[in-house]
Amino acid sequence: MSVITTSIETLHLKSTLRLLPRAVYRSQRIQVFPPNTFSSSSLSSPLRIDPISQGIGSRNLWRRYASDKFSEMGLDPGADSSKVIVKASIVDTMKKANSILPHVVLASTILALIYPPSFTWFTSRYFVPALGFLMFAVGINSNEKDFLEAFKRPKAILLGYVGQYLVKPILGFIFGLAAVSVFQLPTPIGAGIMLVSCVSGAQLSNYATFLTDPALAPLSIVMTSLSTATAVLVTPMLSLLLIGKKLPVDVKGMISSILQVVIAPIAAGLLLNKMFPKVSNAIRPFLPILSVLDTACCVGAPLALNINSVMSPFGATILLLVTMFHLSAFLAGYFLTGSVFRNAPDAKAMQRTLSYETGMQSSLLALALATKFFQDPLVGIPPAVSTVVMSLMGFTLVMIWSNEKEKNI
Repeated sequence: MSVITTSIETLHLKSTLRLLPRAVYRSQRIQVFPPNTFSSSSLSSPLRIDPISQGIGSRNLWRRYASDKFSEMGLDPGADSSKVIVKASIVDTMKKANSILPHVVLASTILALIYPPSFTWFTSRYFVPALGFLMFAVGINSNEKDFLEAFKRPKAILLGYVGQYLVKPILGFIFGLAAVSVFQLPTPIGAGIMLVSCVSGAQLSNYATFLTDPALAPLSIVMTSLSTATAVLVTPMLSLLLIGKKLPVDVKGMISSILQVVIAPIAAGLLLNKMFPKVSNAIRPFLPILSVLDTACCVGAPLALNINSVMSPFGATILLLVTMFHLSAFLAGYFLTGSVFRNAPDAKAMQRTLSYETGMQSSLLALALATKFFQDPLVGIPPAVSTVVMSLMGFTLVMIWSNEKEKNI
């Protein structure tokens, strides 16, 4: 029996068959039309397609074509249509998990305030592995060429370093001084704010850049790694200058932290991506949802572990000061970059990247230093609050800027 189709139906025939299970197209043969079949005159009348017997060559050709297309979608060509749809929806959901990150961060903050035991199990010994996992997620989605390209932008790297260790400490000194002289808060609170401004960039800024502008994630990693590596010398000097007290730093511990949090996981992701691409492709869809859960723990735990200090009588004032400090840093990084790279083809992406780099600090490191090297526990309150505020503000910007990029596409 012959089947009559219109020209439009014929043009959609391939796309329809492409979604059918193998059992259906196994008995089909691709009809090869002669050169002038689809001429302007022929489009005015319907086309006739007759089923013909199986041909080994065309059947294998069609099977390879369909298999390749299914593989590109991450699907199993032999699965039935219902399983294909379910599997595709699950993969898409996992890939879109990053879009709910700001909401998850906010929820973990509220949960940590209402019920601290929900995060107190996530002690400080888990901070390094948790941040390392986020870096592994960035590494597995990058390649070594990206990092080589990043070093070709020394001007951007220098500007990021200036934002980290010049602009940010100046802002920290201003708000730390205001905490003591204007708001009459205890001196250790002001010292805590200044300490936050003296530490290196946060690894979460690399992840935020990856979510917004993946092509610039290696550049962000280079800037953060440089500020982290030199923090061994720069952080004590700035602390001595701003706080007025020498801050000893465990050099071996800092080097170990750099290796564990930045270099090792990034290298592992890059090597896995290059040497075992099939394994990388298999685990890549699961990384967004795991990274969201990881980030939620990194935000909620410091708040829950320091809940008594955060809920102290002057907690609201500290929250205001820390929020204004981070907001000023985000804005300074954004507009400073805009003035320097205003003629660059990726000026907006650079502004977002440098804004993350300037506005997001390694508050966990500041909290660890405050706990280890300062006797007064009040010094640790601003870093604990900063961990939450920095994450909320940073990933809110991720959501806003990502939506703007989608609208402009």
